[in-house]
Amino acid sequence: MKLVNIPHFKEVVIMASHCESCGDRSNEVKAGGGIEPQGTEITLNITDPIDLNRDVLKSETCTLKIPSLEFELCSGTLGGKFTTLEGLLTDVKGQLSQINTFKLGDSSQPSDNVKMKEFLEKLDKIISGQSNVSIILDDPAGNSYLQNLYAPEQDPELTVRRYTRTHEQMEELGLDQISTDNYQANAASIL
Repeated sequence: MKLVNIPHFKEVVIMASHCESCGDRSNEVKAGGGIEPQGTEITLNITDPIDLNRDVLKSETCTLKIPSLEFELCSGTLGGKFTTLEGLLTDVKGQLSQINTFKLGDSSQPSDNVKMKEFLEKLDKIISGQSNVSIILDDPAGNSYLQNLYAPEQDPELTVRRYTRTHEQMEELGLDQISTDNYQANAASIL
């Protein structure tokens, strides 16, 4: 476990493990601080293969969207990850291939098999830098990050929008039942 400071963002905790018996590797990333006051939507227009080398922190509460593929990876899937954009998309492809082995094998419906193969081919084109698309990271906790190559200047292909969470997002994060009214007064009376 290691505390890492991501420039122009915040501190995160990176946890990694490796089983010497079976060779299995695992890593997970958690925000070093709490939930941010607002949610964050980060949009990157991939216009150059170098964009795939950007660092990305996808928190466990982040949804990944690729609108041109009509694709949405729900929060919780893949857990928290700190990698490159190419690495994240490769993990998405691996997860889809692993989960959908029956859709890709000989027991699959031919039409489903064709659709999945076509989708994975489009994803491969993005991963290899042959396709320009928009990638959206929507994190109601505000704990996801996509590297700005021009920092501290504004990146022409990157948009970061902060937003007020919906009631459903507050509920999902467990924030709808937290009461901080008179928190300081109650804490002082306990001591």
